[in-house]
Amino acid sequence: MNWRQSTFALPLIIGLLSAVGLISALLGDGLWDTVAWVGLGIPALLGCWPLLKR
Repeated sequence: MNWRQSTFALPLIIGLLSAVGLISALLGDGLWDTVAWVGLGIPALLGCWPLLKR
């Protein structure tokens, strides 16, 4: 794996999770709400993780 793939892999995954969460929140209720919570919750937790370690 070259340096570009390793540098942009995690931000790409976080961005895709956020996009899936936002789109699923607009699509409907029930299972879509669960997908939205997971899709938006994981990037939020990853962003707060360094603050929680202090």
